[in-house]
Amino acid sequence: MAARCLGRGVVRLLGGLRGVGARGLAAPRLWGSASALAAPAGSYQERIALAASEPAAFWGPLARDVLVWDTPYHTVSDCDFRSGRIGWFLGGQLNVSVNCLDQHVRKSPESVALIWEQDEPGTEVRITYRELLETTCRLANTLKRHGVHRGDRVAIYMPVSPLAVAAMLACARIGAIHTVVFAGFSAGSLAARINDAKCKVVITFNQGLRGGRVVELKKIVDEAIKLCPTVQHVLVAHRTDNKVHMGDLDIPLEQEMAKEEPVCAPESMGSEDTLFLLYTSGSTGTPKGLVHTQAGYLLYAAVTHRFVFDYRPGDVFGCVADIGWITGHSYVVYGPLCNGATSVLFESTPVYPDAGRYWEMVQRLKINQFYGAPTAFRLLLKFEDSWVKKYDRSSLRTLGSVGEPINHEAWEWLHRVVGDSRCTLVDTWWQTETGGICISPRPSEEGAEILPCMAMRPLFGIVPVLMDEKGNVLKGGDVSGALCLSQAWPGMARTIFGDHQRFLDAYFKAYPGYYFTGDGAYRTEDGYYQITGRMDDVINISGHRLGTAEIEDAMADHPAVPETAVIGYPHDIKGEAAFAFIVLKDDAGDADVVVKELRSVVASKIAKYAVPDQVLVVKRLPKTRSGKVMRRLLRKIVTGGAQDLGDITTMEDPTVITEILSAYQEYKDKWGAAQ
Repeated sequence: MAARCLGRGVVRLLGGLRGVGARGLAAPRLWGSASALAAPAGSYQERIALAASEPAAFWGPLARDVLVWDTPYHTVSDCDFRSGRIGWFLGGQLNVSVNCLDQHVRKSPESVALIWEQDEPGTEVRITYRELLETTCRLANTLKRHGVHRGDRVAIYMPVSPLAVAAMLACARIGAIHTVVFAGFSAGSLAARINDAKCKVVITFNQGLRGGRVVELKKIVDEAIKLCPTVQHVLVAHRTDNKVHMGDLDIPLEQEMAKEEPVCAPESMGSEDTLFLLYTSGSTGTPKGLVHTQAGYLLYAAVTHRFVFDYRPGDVFGCVADIGWITGHSYVVYGPLCNGATSVLFESTPVYPDAGRYWEMVQRLKINQFYGAPTAFRLLLKFEDSWVKKYDRSSLRTLGSVGEPINHEAWEWLHRVVGDSRCTLVDTWWQTETGGICISPRPSEEGAEILPCMAMRPLFGIVPVLMDEKGNVLKGGDVSGALCLSQAWPGMARTIFGDHQRFLDAYFKAYPGYYFTGDGAYRTEDGYYQITGRMDDVINISGHRLGTAEIEDAMADHPAVPETAVIGYPHDIKGEAAFAFIVLKDDAGDADVVVKELRSVVASKIAKYAVPDQVLVVKRLPKTRSGKVMRRLLRKIVTGGAQDLGDITTMEDPTVITEILSAYQEYKDKWGAAQ
């Protein structure tokens, strides 16, 4: 096995284990097998109807057959959107890591679980299910030795790697709760998440590699934990040979794992026990720690992975998302591994060392399904098609798009150039909150049409409704409204960690009895759904959801900036980008210097991708008489809709619009002249 696969020390460990038979497996369970991938009985339309009208009759047998249980459940579901109560497979007990590892090791221990596409071009490392189980058990035992118990929270600040996957599964094995923090977040953002979750342990690497650059992960963790009183240990693995400072809390992970047995008895967890927290942005400045639980989440991830992508045993599944996002959780780790698949871990970037990186990887690894973000596709279509066509992509059957609505140009390029007009293309809609894909062109009746740039068909048990501004349900086709879901499904989040009232207010208050997605949608005459974008103050930058309030809060700490307002606007590559309007104090000094400082503040407090592309200095912000900033007017100005501002009767002083329009035109002229 190549160096630095799971950390250099773990590589040596695994080398000594090669040829050793599977041992220490969890005892066989009472029900089920995740290799039971047969579709529920009946035609597609019959299954859709059953899941909508009788959820228990649909999901109950599926959970029994797909998952491996310690104790059978006695109640399929107990859900009420009006009170925010969501529960699935009550009374059941299982262990997620057993479903993802042990059962496959028992049947086929040398099957490949993970193919790690390292940052270094042309290098991959294959990890078998046996190796991943043994690594997971050693890491689980290491966590236990350092005081991590069932219910404790563990922060994972690592780039895409086999050891990061093992860390997630190790937490699941012992009943600890993991919260993976995207390894591009700043020390401040990391600390905020650690503190909210009250994490006891942080797992990280000495450094990361991405796009040929070294990322100083350990230094970021060192800065973060200065603000984190609950952290007792930092487990440090090694991605590179470079030495880093090791303090009193720091523990060399590979050395500790080498002392542990490759066997760890799995904790039997209740279906509704917490599996993980994942933080997402809200319209307020505080990230939300969404809670996903054991059985329902795992079932939904596995079922959607199977049916949306037409996964078949033996396929190589390539989702190029980072594990720090829900896409990585559901379609790099839990869904594929529960199904016994071979899942690709992509550590690099789409253009390193060149614009052929994805497609060279597809050829070399013989990837069958490729799931990526419109941001990457929009970036790549700017290059010559030869970067795609020089590589053999005949292994591909399904192409997928995730994270934001895909535009027509990118859809056509993906379908025609990448897929040679022969691959199924699924434009998927879902959220961190939903746990898995909710609307997608597949599954469907065999040969059913796929329309460009449209998610189209609700999945099993997903019942969308569109609402008008007064909260009335819109009937029929050719209508647009707020996208809500009218019944619960197993994969959805259960609450916000430590703040259930915020969960209720965010998702169930606007339209009582319905889950409000925050997105708008259009329904065609044929009943297909097209997502039209966010309806709240959340923007989607390169597939990353970010509350505008988070950016505003970061900039508000600058002493020269008393007021800010951030909006999202369309961007050719990113989909959306941030545009900041700022008011400066009279004694602020050089505005250009302040703007530069603000960009640096946002990068350090949140992440580089959150830095506004445009910053405009204005004298005042448009406000209502009650003092609320009217961001919709700023959005109109930036997107060319200033001729139709709508109702401005509540505005305190309409002349501010003229001021901002003048400043914006001057800004555009100056910016254009500089190009």
